[in-house]
Amino acid sequence: MVASVCVIIAAKNAADTIGMAVSSALREKEVAEVVVIDDGSSDGTADAARAAGDASGRLNVVSFEKNRGPSAARNHAIEISTAPLIAILDADDFFFEGRFSRMLAEDDWDFVADNIAFVDSETVMLAPERLDSFPDRPLFLDLVAFIDGNISKRGVRRGEIGFLKPVMRRSFLDAHKLRYREEMRLGEDYELYVRALANGARYKVIHSCGYGAVVRGNSLSGSHRTDDIRKLYEADRAILASCKLTSEGEAAVRRHESHVRGKYELRHFLDVKKQAGPGAALGYALANPAAVPAIACGIFMDKTERFRSPGGAEIATKGAGGLRYLLPSPAD
Repeated sequence: MVASVCVIIAAKNAADTIGMAVSSALREKEVAEVVVIDDGSSDGTADAARAAGDASGRLNVVSFEKNRGPSAARNHAIEISTAPLIAILDADDFFFEGRFSRMLAEDDWDFVADNIAFVDSETVMLAPERLDSFPDRPLFLDLVAFIDGNISKRGVRRGEIGFLKPVMRRSFLDAHKLRYREEMRLGEDYELYVRALANGARYKVIHSCGYGAVVRGNSLSGSHRTDDIRKLYEADRAILASCKLTSEGEAAVRRHESHVRGKYELRHFLDVKKQAGPGAALGYALANPAAVPAIACGIFMDKTERFRSPGGAEIATKGAGGLRYLLPSPAD
């Protein structure tokens, strides 16, 4: 198979993990380029990335002097690369060997994603031998199914299909002038995929697993700034204003916008309480009556979650080998 994939890795202070990510990408014969954008790191990330090179000339490491965020890093990588297919790899994750051979076996897609295995950081080296073998069982996501799959549910952590890491056709992105919104540091993938689907993208998903997402106890991926949550629901509003949507698609975007806006209202209320006291928080709620239901519901759900989920939330579906998967096995 001709090497046709550019793997993009946006990295900040990832010196401890970037080598594994780069090595797993260079191992794949379908990979023509690996572009690492060191996004203002202070820990030697760029040097660690270069040290993982295989002397094939496929690795390109570029450093930003100041942090510009993952969207800007990925956009820059897209602009300086040339391979017709683009794959995103997080700096602390890795590809299982042979990932792209199954993803690229058919040519009936604009975006194609496979299953994700969540791997505890302490057992990364054991993950390949524990990986379950699932039949591909391909399906195509439409706009409504994708958006509804990104509305998180209580008691399920990291279950949203927005975590999927599709391979994307550069020609489709260019034809529709699609790039990541650089002001976003949360949900930038979701926003790009929604606009792609609104423009008719064929988004294929197969159940076989080739992406390893490493779960770390000190990960910051689960904590986001309040302003980042605001920008996510504002992105939904921009999609409603700029994209031609069916009535079903518009309703789905509005559901997601309302869901995210509720999270923002709760977080903003708690920020006001922390910074200015309960009285100021109450004043904010009284001045914004439309936010009260989201605030009250969020507080109630947070206070009672331990009674509703005493064992803690499960991360996706557990396979026979002990790994946890984003997508359920075809037998489920």
